[in-house]
Amino acid sequence: MKKKIGLIILAVAVTAVAVTGNLILRRKININPILADGYEIHGVDVSHYQGTVDWEKMEEQDLHFAMIKATEGSGHLDECFYTNWEDAAQTGLCIGAYHFFSFDSEGEKQANFYIDMVGDLNGKLAPVIDVEYYGDKRSNPPHKAEVIKNLGAMLDTLEEHYQVKPIIYTTYTIYNNYIRGEFQGYPLWVRSIYCPPTVLFGNQWSFWQYKDNAVLEGYDGDEEHIDMNVFRGTRQELEELLVQNPDDKEGELLSETNVKKEQDFRWWRLKE
Repeated sequence: MKKKIGLIILAVAVTAVAVTGNLILRRKININPILADGYEIHGVDVSHYQGTVDWEKMEEQDLHFAMIKATEGSGHLDECFYTNWEDAAQTGLCIGAYHFFSFDSEGEKQANFYIDMVGDLNGKLAPVIDVEYYGDKRSNPPHKAEVIKNLGAMLDTLEEHYQVKPIIYTTYTIYNNYIRGEFQGYPLWVRSIYCPPTVLFGNQWSFWQYKDNAVLEGYDGDEEHIDMNVFRGTRQELEELLVQNPDDKEGELLSETNVKKEQDFRWWRLKE
């Protein structure tokens, strides 16, 4: 009898775990926002999908930092980058410019494109490299050695230029396949929307993207959702990740400079 009762309890427990897991995957249960509330520093990441952003309105929604898409590969500039970059800089948000990494382009070339388009980062967060699968790369993953070579070259080039270690954004699959054990010492920004990041990444993370379907006020793009993130630390610790280069020319990020860069870039693309 005791054995039978034990088997029944085990079956109930297994069923409960399976049902709970299914609800988590379907996002009917999501403990991430509750856990994220325990962190002091919150932020968003945006691209042209969010359209025109009212950054003052965004800041009012208890946000402290914003990661803004700048570049992709070795030749694509996000169409909203300069507007986002300049407008967000007028707020009290810590802002950073991220690059979407291409598996099909040389790392140094991608780094130089980022540097040319973004320019000075003095007083801004360290450069960010977003490494994730796209297109058919998940079903046809790039060779590890090639990824490590190009990602390493991009990291080295950016670090040499900005004198700060770049931040790596990663999903668990990318982390497990390419990042783990290869790029130690770099701050990690991890995506974990179904469970706490410690489940997948242990304590090896600085930023956590905990939600990709939030809805906030202050943007009007085709995408109604926005990604939510937290920083694992205090405001002072976040500011330690800011680029500090006293030799940079004052005002290099003024509006007219970025307008000129954008005009030059669009002219270059039209020539192709």
